[in-house]
Amino acid sequence: MASVSDLSFEYETALVGGAAWDAHGCHLPQETIDACARCDSILFGSVGGPVEAQNEPKWKDAEKTSLLGLRKIFQLAVNVRPAKVYPLLADLSPLKPEIIDKGVDMVVIRELVSGIYFGDHQTAEDGESAADTMSYNKEEIRLPLEFGFKAAMKRDKRLTVVDKANVLDTSRLWRVVAEEMAPQYPEVALDFMYVDNACMQVICNPSAFDVVATENMFGDILSDCASVLPGSLGLMGTASLGPDKMMFEPAGGTAFDLTGKDAANPIAQILSAALMLRYAFDAEREARLIEDAVDAVLAEGLRTGDIASGGPTVGCSAMGSAIAAKVVEAA
Repeated sequence: MASVSDLSFEYETALVGGAAWDAHGCHLPQETIDACARCDSILFGSVGGPVEAQNEPKWKDAEKTSLLGLRKIFQLAVNVRPAKVYPLLADLSPLKPEIIDKGVDMVVIRELVSGIYFGDHQTAEDGESAADTMSYNKEEIRLPLEFGFKAAMKRDKRLTVVDKANVLDTSRLWRVVAEEMAPQYPEVALDFMYVDNACMQVICNPSAFDVVATENMFGDILSDCASVLPGSLGLMGTASLGPDKMMFEPAGGTAFDLTGKDAANPIAQILSAALMLRYAFDAEREARLIEDAVDAVLAEGLRTGDIASGGPTVGCSAMGSAIAAKVVEAA
């Protein structure tokens, strides 16, 4: 950033997952937690090992322990996952052209540290029954909704709250809080949608969405549905935001099979850095420089293997270098 901006950064690296296991015998060592606590923001890589080795101690629950641990420790309560179909890469999307041609550019806002994933989980001693508890209070709901309203103000001013209010009391509480907050954002069009219909509409009519806000489990499902729209997880960055700390990471996993081949797509990690600049450092200009550079490089036809559609490809390093060059050129 030094050549294009007044911003400057000091970097500190820390280990999670398999690398942390090798060095410390656990997936999320205290040294990593302390390093994250010292920093202004966390730029997370990917975590996880080879599929065939997931039951080995080094890899078992590596992702769960690392990510859920950091989310809970730093109360990263709001997850932001954009899903944009690049027109030049529309052929990668599994959707029909007539759906893609309407434009796909949505953001899913997911509550991340409450709900059923963090409730009580019980299985009877005889194994004949089990229970998982979902609970929310108004304070836990307000934070993601506030971010959703503010995000909508910067976009197309439409917010959809996804729930199951015909069945769940927690969903009805989400609606109450959303309607209480709506008068603070009179320019935002607020609507509600049941999660089953929302999943269908994400696939059949994704252009209907601008900003979506929802609870933890529904957000997990919806963001995964939306993640297939661009055609590659290598195009999707994400943000997890807390009151004192924020973490930014690519949506995909480690692509362990590509280790050492210089073949992975770096765009998701690069876009995660752009999100970090925007949300953690209020550096909108610099964030847009990066995002515009990604658009420009794709417009010139550069493709990594996951987005090549059979054409010529470049490696991870070449793609990253090309994007960096475009940032400098545009600045």
